Amino acid sequence: MADYADERTPSASAGPPASAAASAPPAVPASPGASPGTDADAAYLERRTLRRGSAGWLLLTGLGVAYVVSGDFSGWNLGLAKGGFGGLALATVLMGAMYACLVFSLAELSAILPTAGGGYGFARRALGTWGGFLTGTAILIEYVLAPAAIVIFIGDYVESLGLFGLTSSWPVYLVCFALFIGIHLWGVGEALRFSLVVTAIAVAALLVFAVGAFTEFDASGLDDIPVDPSAAGASSWLPFGVLGIWAAFPFGMWFFLGVEGVPLAAEEAQDPVRSLPKALAISMGILVLLAVLTFFAATGAQGAAAVKDAGNPLVVALEGDGGPTALSRFVNYAGLAGLVASFFSLIYAGSRQLFALSRAGYLPRFLSLTSRRKAPYLGLLIPGALGFALAAGTGNGARMLNIAVFGATISYALMALSHIVLRRREPGLERPYRTPGGVATSAAAFVLALSALVATFLVDKDAAFIAVAVYAVALAYFAFYSRHRLVANAPEEEFAALAAAEAELDRG
Repeated sequence: MADYADERTPSASAGPPASAAASAPPAVPASPGASPGTDADAAYLERRTLRRGSAGWLLLTGLGVAYVVSGDFSGWNLGLAKGGFGGLALATVLMGAMYACLVFSLAELSAILPTAGGGYGFARRALGTWGGFLTGTAILIEYVLAPAAIVIFIGDYVESLGLFGLTSSWPVYLVCFALFIGIHLWGVGEALRFSLVVTAIAVAALLVFAVGAFTEFDASGLDDIPVDPSAAGASSWLPFGVLGIWAAFPFGMWFFLGVEGVPLAAEEAQDPVRSLPKALAISMGILVLLAVLTFFAATGAQGAAAVKDAGNPLVVALEGDGGPTALSRFVNYAGLAGLVASFFSLIYAGSRQLFALSRAGYLPRFLSLTSRRKAPYLGLLIPGALGFALAAGTGNGARMLNIAVFGATISYALMALSHIVLRRREPGLERPYRTPGGVATSAAAFVLALSALVATFLVDKDAAFIAVAVYAVALAYFAFYSRHRLVANAPEEEFAALAAAEAELDRG
């Protein structure tokens, strides 16, 4: 990615620990856009601390891949029905570029502001309280809705495999939420190690799949989707025309969706200034490799038309019309492992974003209480209960994933903008890691994220409007209630206050 500018972790950049934050003087001025806040006592922050030093770069890398790996097993192929092979290929390249630029930007931001707030913390410092809340809420929408969608897909796999005679229904969803939230409550180190093992199984299965599928590869099948003659610019490679590329954006994202959640583990990481950028870089490299192998192997083995509507495209690519094989059964079981890995890690990400927003007062403060094992138990249990209710009540995994994508694209645009603003407004800020390309890199991520946001309306406008409604309710809560009750010495808030104090001193 880029060289480290300084081997040391600057104390101002790394931010004060919770104990130091608790004793910070209340006279620190608020940063731009802030509303008056109150200082919490030491006991408040002591009841809201995470287990520090639990995750090194390897566990963080596993977390980054785990967020995403289920997208290789299913979901991405639906983009073939929107853009054909050529349209989805171009969309994947563009969305891959967006994620690469975003990851480079987040690597710099996470080295400056290593707190559990992740994107909320970055935007809070750069864009004020409104920017922080807008970003944090968008991330929360993504990480609460995505597990609810994935648990339905887990149920579908359990049913298709005939495991114990179970069907995709609420008992399966309940067991998944109860079991995996229970592991998270046990402790973050144990949870991330479990995630790493399951993710390794899923990645190994994808490599085995690619080897098997490439033995059946036939390039003529890549463009076998019928051409829509009424579409502008339509061809065998772009059967739905140029607009099909844009419509395929959300599905190109599925190869990478979630990797941006790695910085949410900052407060539980070993040496976050170095380990977070390293984990982000390696995770992204692994995901790009898996995306290329999976995309070409699956579409080339049986043709794009055969897999474009499949719920389990990798299995269809291996079986064709010949029925199950030993390899297809193995990949089917591994697909279940991939779904479990993403489901498990997204629960983690959602709980940490909720924890940070609650600790700072943006959401009800009781949600950030931690247990004796330093797990945010209410931040795990309440979103879990909500996710279970959505899954059991709707059964519509695709709709919930589309809502999650809507939230994700808003957060990407705001995080990229935060990088641009901090580079412009605080050029002298000590940066242990610097984004290659600087502002040009984050500007590219910003433009592509906005393009992907608009594309969500092309795919499922109902899901997009549902997300807008949820967002509006959250913003009303913030505007009329919580912005007047922020905790001024929560770590993310104190970062922003320190920046404002330094700026005031410079002006004086």
